[in-house]
Amino acid sequence: MLCAIYRSPRRADTYLYLSHPADFTRVPEPLRDVFGTPVHVMTIALTAERRLARLSVTELTPRLEQDGYYLQMPLHQENLLDLHKKLQQESKSCHS
Repeated sequence: MLCAIYRSPRRADTYLYLSHPADFTRVPEPLRDVFGTPVHVMTIALTAERRLARLSVTELTPRLEQDGYYLQMPLHQENLLDLHKKLQQESKSCHS
């Protein structure tokens, strides 16, 4: 199976994986609206030997066959300002 990968111009580290040739009609319209105009990144062959960043080919293939697409979102990143405030509070409570 061939897989086309597209990145979102609106959302950092957000990618759509679709069976090639890409059929964007299988992607729900609200998702297409939020995703923006897809930017083609690459087309790859999904083989057992293929390594993907966040999921395996055996996890991706059924999603493409069933749903027609797979949405990869960025990993959760802790808000650095909140972390800084938390550390300041902990420091103050230790020195009290």
